[in-house]
Amino acid sequence: MKHGVLISTTEHLLSACIGCGIDNLIIELDNLELPILDGSARPYVEAFNQAGIKQQRRRRQYLRVLKPVEVREGTKFIGAYPASGYSVAYAIDFPSPIGAQSIEVDLAAGDYACCIAPARTFGFKEDEQNLRNMGLIRGVSETSAIILTRERVVNGPLRFHDEFVRHKVLDLIGDLALAGHPFIGRIVAERAGHAMHTALVSRLLHDRTAWEIVRDTEPQHDEEARETHRAATLVHARA
Repeated sequence: MKHGVLISTTEHLLSACIGCGIDNLIIELDNLELPILDGSARPYVEAFNQAGIKQQRRRRQYLRVLKPVEVREGTKFIGAYPASGYSVAYAIDFPSPIGAQSIEVDLAAGDYACCIAPARTFGFKEDEQNLRNMGLIRGVSETSAIILTRERVVNGPLRFHDEFVRHKVLDLIGDLALAGHPFIGRIVAERAGHAMHTALVSRLLHDRTAWEIVRDTEPQHDEEARETHRAATLVHARA
């Protein structure tokens, strides 16, 4: 890039930040790509908890969706809709042995760390060489991703019976973090992926009538969660 810095594979870290309610931090890198670690966001969540999370007095800002915004591409679809909290509904349909899976997650319920963060990225063994020839997945191994053939999971067991769709939710949360604020809204996705996730962010931000920035409205599940997320948080992390 002529201007700025291009950093690759940021979605797992950004997802962990949103999932843990962290929006004020410094990340130092010595490369152009974040490490894949075990293919999930769990190592980042564990690092945050080990470093400690500090609540600050300043009220958090949210991006509140005011009207439906949708992106469609054939059978693929993603949309953002007004809602009182922040939830994600995702459906996928991959070849065997994954098949069709769906899930809906309330991100204000405090379940991100246990239900979404551990879900690992995945890929088919038959696609490996083509991807490596393209300069991709250089650091991927059986310890950093779920590897599949058309018949089975090569390196099981799975962490969840529906780990594949849970990881798509993890990716989506990280990609939507590019909007710069946590959402107040409901996101619905079907057979989407990174390109459509970021296309939704772009389309939403370009329509200034579709959203507003609010401070004091907090999309929380209960009073305990409201106290946990009341202030912005600070973590100094090294990757």
